[in-house]
Amino acid sequence: MAQTSSVNDFIRLREKDWKRLQALIDRHKGRDSLSASEVRELGTLYRAVTSDLALARRDYEGQRVTIFLNQLLTRTHTFIYQQDVSDFKPLIRYFTHTLPQIFRQTWPFTLAAFLFFMLPALVGYRLAYANPDVADALGLASARQTLAEHDTWTDIPVEERPYASAYIMSNNIRISLLAFGGGMAFGLFSLYVLATNGLILGAVLGLAARYGMGQPLLGFIFGHGVIELSVIFIASGAGLQIGWALLNPGRYTRRDALVLAARRAVTLVLAAIPLLIIAGTIEGLFSPSDAPFAVHAAVGIVTGIALYAYLTLAGRSRPDKRQPARPSH
Repeated sequence: MAQTSSVNDFIRLREKDWKRLQALIDRHKGRDSLSASEVRELGTLYRAVTSDLALARRDYEGQRVTIFLNQLLTRTHTFIYQQDVSDFKPLIRYFTHTLPQIFRQTWPFTLAAFLFFMLPALVGYRLAYANPDVADALGLASARQTLAEHDTWTDIPVEERPYASAYIMSNNIRISLLAFGGGMAFGLFSLYVLATNGLILGAVLGLAARYGMGQPLLGFIFGHGVIELSVIFIASGAGLQIGWALLNPGRYTRRDALVLAARRAVTLVLAAIPLLIIAGTIEGLFSPSDAPFAVHAAVGIVTGIALYAYLTLAGRSRPDKRQPARPSH
């Protein structure tokens, strides 16, 4: 009986604020429709009702007032943090500022991924060029046979190219996600994905060069390869960031370091999908074409310049020209 009286006193004392908070979120369609004074009032009421809920959970657990306050705070939280799905500003800012800025902040990891790919690729190239029999150990026996017959497997019929493009896109996205997810294994699986793919690509190019098919194969790779490999390096670098946070959290706790690294890494990996769609489209529709080697090379060079100009230049803050110069002493 005493507890019932206490609950009623609590409700009488605080229900005015609860009703006012309800009225604010019921009256307006979204937080942007609030006036400045209403925004301040909403913040004050939200904090007060949060304290009320904590008190109710402690003293009146299971009571209807506790359930009511929990529902009211849930509605208020949704009201405050709702996003207008028609507002594309966050998406635009992601591409114009956030992504390139994060890339520049974390470029050493991308460079590390590049090196862990290219060094095995050079080893694979040298081994296969000097001794084509190594192809059997690397699972490239069929590739060796095809190249030895002065043929390639890159001549995709025109009617099949859209399907090949879709398959290539999904396969490249899968490899990038594997390289990224490998970061949770302290970055070791990311390194494995880089090293094995680099070794295989280098060995295939070495076999092609050995049998006089280097230029046709390189021409096929050139058009899409700059974007495709860059994305794999970026995704792998994102995975290495996570692995490094686990190994060396620095001044943070391991959990906090992992959260910070994951935020940066996910920002980079989200860009992999649209970029790999572009690369897959080029690979499936243009790369198998009979265009001269110079055209394939030009496509690769131009797309590479465009990609890295965007990553290195976009989102840089401009100096405020209106700011007066400091007086010299």
